[in-house]
Amino acid sequence: MQLNQFIKQHRQDWEQLEKLITQLPKKKTNEIIEEFQHTYQKVVRQLSYSQTYFPNEDVTNYLNELVGKAHNVLYQSQHSSWKQAYHFFSSKFVGLLLEQWKAIIIALLLFCFGGIASFVAVVENPAHLFGILPENMAQSFDPESLGEEPSAVDAPVMSAEIMVNNMRVAILAFAGGITFGLLTVYVLIYNGIIVGAIAGLFWNYGSSYVFWAYIVPHGVIELIAIFIAGGAGLLMGYKLFVPGNYSRGYQLKTQTVRSVQLLLGTIPLFVIAGIIEGFITPADISLEMKYAVACTTAIGLVAYMIIGHYLLRKRALQHSTV
Repeated sequence: MQLNQFIKQHRQDWEQLEKLITQLPKKKTNEIIEEFQHTYQKVVRQLSYSQTYFPNEDVTNYLNELVGKAHNVLYQSQHSSWKQAYHFFSSKFVGLLLEQWKAIIIALLLFCFGGIASFVAVVENPAHLFGILPENMAQSFDPESLGEEPSAVDAPVMSAEIMVNNMRVAILAFAGGITFGLLTVYVLIYNGIIVGAIAGLFWNYGSSYVFWAYIVPHGVIELIAIFIAGGAGLLMGYKLFVPGNYSRGYQLKTQTVRSVQLLLGTIPLFVIAGIIEGFITPADISLEMKYAVACTTAIGLVAYMIIGHYLLRKRALQHSTV
């Protein structure tokens, strides 16, 4: 069966399930519940077929989300807020990340491209720093003082400024998707340039080890959150530019919902980064301990993805056996 034929043949079932998803919480009659269950089972089978024959098509993502919504409406209790939050952060958020991992990698590469370029420029000519950084930021650094006494640099304050900037970057990177991703690309590259230039300054004065010790404990989580938001913006922009079998209006609506969910999923990451920055970054501990914290956060994120993927597969099996 061709994709267009599949969509045409089953679209009515999907529209009916969407209608029932809205009706069931308001009116739980036996008739509606039975119709909901019957339609839900049909769409689950259609999702299974779509996953087999159209795994990379938008219709599969749409059906996966539709079945997930229906499952929540049908089986969650009245105390749904906590369960929905648990479901989202325990598995759904991981599923969204896995669906758009390529976009996240592209966001990372764009950031690194800007960072490496500015780092090389500042290392080759320190004067480039003042042409790259905003004036107020460039003036906050004293290269002579840094070179003479690196430990006297107020790194926690500088790190806090970078954290606030990164939160703003994440929101801009996400919202930039509406510009077909052009603003997202600019934001990622430009902020990579900022970080790379500062890193180049510390390199010139032999203080890179100190610099990164104050950045990576919270920076690992912050940067990943930025790449997630940037990936969401890039994916939105791509779907608007190449809408496929759907209208740009439909793609905007669908991708906006997904991107907002991804952005919401980064909030705990920024909270954790803020806690680390408030207590670990300024703490009177060795630089090695700060690097150990960074490694711990990285391992924690990997463990979170593995557990989330396991829970996601477990729920998928439950759906397929309904």
